[in-house]
Amino acid sequence: MRTSDFDYYLPPERIAQHPIEPRHNARLLVYDRKTGKMDHRIFYDLPEYLNAGDVLVINQTRVIPARIFGFKPSGGKVEILLLKRESDLVWEALVGGKKIREGTILQLVEGPLAVVEQVLDGARRLIRFETEIEPYLEKQGQMPLPPYIHEKLEDPERYQTVFARQPGSAAAPTAGLHFTPELIQLLEQKGILFGRVTLHVGLDTFAPVTEEDPRQHAIHSEWCELDEETASLINSARAKGGRIIAVGTTSVRTLESAGVNAQSGQVVAPFHGSTRLYILPGFTFKAVDAMITNFHLPRSTLLMLVSAFAGREQILRVYEEAIRREYRFYSFGDAMLIL
Repeated sequence: MRTSDFDYYLPPERIAQHPIEPRHNARLLVYDRKTGKMDHRIFYDLPEYLNAGDVLVINQTRVIPARIFGFKPSGGKVEILLLKRESDLVWEALVGGKKIREGTILQLVEGPLAVVEQVLDGARRLIRFETEIEPYLEKQGQMPLPPYIHEKLEDPERYQTVFARQPGSAAAPTAGLHFTPELIQLLEQKGILFGRVTLHVGLDTFAPVTEEDPRQHAIHSEWCELDEETASLINSARAKGGRIIAVGTTSVRTLESAGVNAQSGQVVAPFHGSTRLYILPGFTFKAVDAMITNFHLPRSTLLMLVSAFAGREQILRVYEEAIRREYRFYSFGDAMLIL
């Protein structure tokens, strides 16, 4: 297996720069793994492909406005992108600026002081704030959009799912962006169940694999939770013949992490903590029967995950067709339903 096996050419104009309105009008490419058949629909048609008793597993994480600015004692400007909360006052962050060493004191714009506690790899630092930073983020923080989105987002809520509840992500679980209250109501009326999980998405999700062999790549850890209520819902639904449909790769990662310690007769067990689960072709899926996902970057761990589920050659063929039919790619792009 080589990282180059997961490469493809995407014309730049296929990268979506803004979200579709309404959300559920995004296009939906439905791919059947058994037959190889592709349907071209819109996301609002999703209920036609689901049955009463199926479970849609959604990630209720909320993106935090994690991009903030400050100054060094010298007056030099600093940009801070919060990645992960380590404790009440300490965060792992990417820090842009020169000579940001251990012990450097940073003054946030119209905000508290912070000190660099530890230098990690590259631009990563552990930063201790003098007070809890969340109230400041609500006033001064900016939404950290992915690097390939160049247009200004007028409404920050469009980079949140309608079911976002638990703040902590540096990026949105983008497959969930297509759901609207009207579509959710339609699904529930049909007897489709919703299971809620939380996985706080890190910026590493956008990082390409640079190693020649993807198995040498150091996969990032992410905090996730699948509680007892959701575990019970999923186990009961599968026992009755319902399918478990992951909404997004973040839900896949959470479900399969929760599947590791499942007892006999269970699909998942409750799970809470960091996961380093790395899903590559050859992985045996225990919990996920189908998935909804956007179109992913070349050479990314997310493309590898989808390839593990549906086959590398098959997915690259589907992507080729999606490009030919001018689907929109990446975070604000269109969706796939893989059955």
